[in-house]
Amino acid sequence: MKLFNKKSKTIFTAVLGLSLTFSTVSCVQDLEREPITDTTSANLFKDFKNYPLLLAKLYGAQAVGGQQGGDGMSDISGIDGGFSSYMRQLYTMQVITTDEAKIAWQDGTLPQMNTMSWTASNEFIAAIYYRLYGEIALCNEFIKNTTDEKLAANGITGEDLTEAKYMRGEARFLRALAYYNALDLFGNVPFVDENTGTALPERIVRADLFNWLETETKALEAELKNPKSNEYGRADKAAAWMLLSRLYLNAKVYTGTEKNNDVITYTNKIIGSGYSLKSDYGSLFMADNHVNNPEVIFSINYDGLKTQTYGGTTFLIHAAVGGSMPVSYYGINGGWGGMRVTKSFVSLFPADGSDRRGRFYTDGQTLEINDLGNFKNGYGFTKYRNIRFSDGKAGSDTTGNFVDADIPFFRLGDVYLMYAEATLRGGNGNMASALQYVNALRARAGATPVVSMNLDFILSERGREMSWEMTRRSDLIRFGKFTGSSYLWAWKGGAKDGAAVPEYRNLFPIPTNDIIANANLVQNPGY
Repeated sequence: MKLFNKKSKTIFTAVLGLSLTFSTVSCVQDLEREPITDTTSANLFKDFKNYPLLLAKLYGAQAVGGQQGGDGMSDISGIDGGFSSYMRQLYTMQVITTDEAKIAWQDGTLPQMNTMSWTASNEFIAAIYYRLYGEIALCNEFIKNTTDEKLAANGITGEDLTEAKYMRGEARFLRALAYYNALDLFGNVPFVDENTGTALPERIVRADLFNWLETETKALEAELKNPKSNEYGRADKAAAWMLLSRLYLNAKVYTGTEKNNDVITYTNKIIGSGYSLKSDYGSLFMADNHVNNPEVIFSINYDGLKTQTYGGTTFLIHAAVGGSMPVSYYGINGGWGGMRVTKSFVSLFPADGSDRRGRFYTDGQTLEINDLGNFKNGYGFTKYRNIRFSDGKAGSDTTGNFVDADIPFFRLGDVYLMYAEATLRGGNGNMASALQYVNALRARAGATPVVSMNLDFILSERGREMSWEMTRRSDLIRFGKFTGSSYLWAWKGGAKDGAAVPEYRNLFPIPTNDIIANANLVQNPGY
């Protein structure tokens, strides 16, 4: 149905001697670990028929948490495959820590994410950290085995050689994306690439990692397929331009220097590549959102039969449903009673419901979150649904357990907003074009058009358009509102009405186990 028609239990266990199992003791030890099966990566790369499956593992590691259906045989030993999956924990870091959502569950140190009180021993922070470095290690292995010399030695020629080189570019992109998330979440991190030996990885400071990412991602322009010419869910030049746009938009946070003209350059490249807005906003987040979707630049793909995971959109839909919310409307077999939104987030939308992006469930729910552990405190939010837009039927898994909807990780709506913001911040964009792009988003949502904009408006508009798409924490940091007291929301800083939070929490701590294991690392300030 989707990318490579992949089925996790066949690709992740039968084919991939490349797949690694990472220990939560120290990523730095496991980055050099040999494959866990008797099949070596060197043997697998001798036959081009294996290449699509090997590449699918790199994409699959973003979507699922283990090597069997339902996230069994976790890729990271000692951590449950479902709760620790890449997208699920990226959502935890980027959304639950903000005004966009609070979670009712009391599992382990998860409540710390609601109140911004996490420590270096938080297992959810460790989960995303090890997921990122697990992805980097898998990508490094693919990149190392697809150099020109290795391809020639393995007899890869003709069309196979051309495709293998494109695949190598995709592996480099996926590694760059993982490093971008590490840069954004952790700042100063260990660095390993395909040439790293067996010594403990060196620490790279944030500004230097920014420079490496800029150079690496620019180089991918010559390595990836043209925009919209690759298989759905696989990276192309536009995905690299999107990553550069986000990197430059946050450049002042990462390096102290703004790069707004560069944001304009790369968003213009994407806008000029033939993407267009999907006519119905809600259909972007439904079970058949992979069909006729001109807006998506890069997606994380799910299939209720072939990528069965308790992360991703299975998590986003089930965990957002509870109370009296009708499960059939969401195409699932039951709600988990987890996430709901804060009063501050609700206030971003007009009270009359005219903005269709503010789809709140209020029956039996209170606007105020007086009790973080009570799902009925806070409005439900219904962005994702396991229902097909085309015919109103539920997704492919007839049990209603696993979900088909993909995550539109990069899409044109975000490009429009980045262009507008960079223009307002002094970039060399055109203000009339910026206004046109923002009003196109508002028109689709049924919202009143605007005749002027400022940065505060853009932050609010990003909240409306990009809600639950794992950008909110980064956005608030860029606007100086994630920490401090200039913007408060429920339970920020552990207070019901919000409280000031020290600036050091703009970065997450490096997990304690890695600090202990690698003397080259330095803990982020405050932890």
